[in-house]
Amino acid sequence: MLLKTFGWSFAVTALGLVAAVFYGGWEAFGVVAILAVLEISLSFDNAVVNAGILKKMNAFWQKIFLTVGVLIAVFGMRLVFPVVIVAITAKLNPIDAVHLAFADKDRYQQLVTDAHPAIAAFGGMFLLMIFLDFIFEDRDIKWLQWIERPLAKLGKVDMLSVCIALIVLLVTSFTFATHAHQHGGAHIDKAQTVLISGIAGLITYMIVGGLSGFFEERLEEEEEREHEEEEEAARAGKKKSAVLLAGQAAFFMFLYLEVLDASFSFDGVIGAFAITNDIVMMALGLGIGAMYVRSLTVYLVRQGTLDDYVYLEHGAHYAIGALAIILMVTIQYEINEVITGLVGVVLIALSFWSSVRRNRALEAAEGGSGEKAEVPSGV
Repeated sequence: MLLKTFGWSFAVTALGLVAAVFYGGWEAFGVVAILAVLEISLSFDNAVVNAGILKKMNAFWQKIFLTVGVLIAVFGMRLVFPVVIVAITAKLNPIDAVHLAFADKDRYQQLVTDAHPAIAAFGGMFLLMIFLDFIFEDRDIKWLQWIERPLAKLGKVDMLSVCIALIVLLVTSFTFATHAHQHGGAHIDKAQTVLISGIAGLITYMIVGGLSGFFEERLEEEEEREHEEEEEAARAGKKKSAVLLAGQAAFFMFLYLEVLDASFSFDGVIGAFAITNDIVMMALGLGIGAMYVRSLTVYLVRQGTLDDYVYLEHGAHYAIGALAIILMVTIQYEINEVITGLVGVVLIALSFWSSVRRNRALEAAEGGSGEKAEVPSGV
């Protein structure tokens, strides 16, 4: 099971490290290995959240996620995305941007750094919306009850998450504008960039998330109706229609996963420039890390880990909220990537330990009522 799930990741790791040695010797080998570890540590929460979505998709779409999705993640976000950033910000055509990435690496790195406010605002707002929609939803199982109970009650207010996200964006953009004005106003236009990029991130979340949610509800309704028909007449006459609907639902959920992965990868791509400005080593290292994140997602789904450790998804969403805030803060202040990675790892580790404690308590109760599931974790 382990080899089947992680087989491609192991193969890509071997090929990537060998390619690194041929490209730049053992120094490149070390850089690529560090980048791979960086990507995995920064994106572990991504895998947990992805697993919660992927488990709703059938085996076919899980394979699509591991094939086409990997191509998008590795080549799209880890290789093409940095080039596109440079092309847009520097007003270059893509060919010139690629040439710049190889011919003038320092200039290339500077251009990507200049684009960071727009990247952080877009990704930060997208991730913040994911966290807010999760935390405002009333759930049967709660991890940090003293936080989640009152927030679930507040969540009954319509559009509250959107209002809070917009307030955060306005505060961030005006704070950035004030900071720029105090330094001569040379970058005051970037406040507008932050505002526009943040709104774009919010719109992207609402469109993709809304479509995936719509088709997911349609799929559930169709499955219930089909189940009733099978029980009554044992017929499968509408099976073809259900499969088509499942395909539509799975497509938009797949699209949602890709946008989610893109938002998660922002910090990895930007953080990679702190280690190297060589686009080849960056693509190799981050690509290897992305493969492990994908494999880990499928592993969590097939092992039923999220069902066994019920607080993991909570921990991952808290990590998403932390990452969203960190991205917004990095618009003005520099935050070490190690801190970013550790925040996510610590939150997920705490949620895992809380899940273990909960399972032990339930086992000790010897078949007692499920109310134990909502006992405060003590975190």
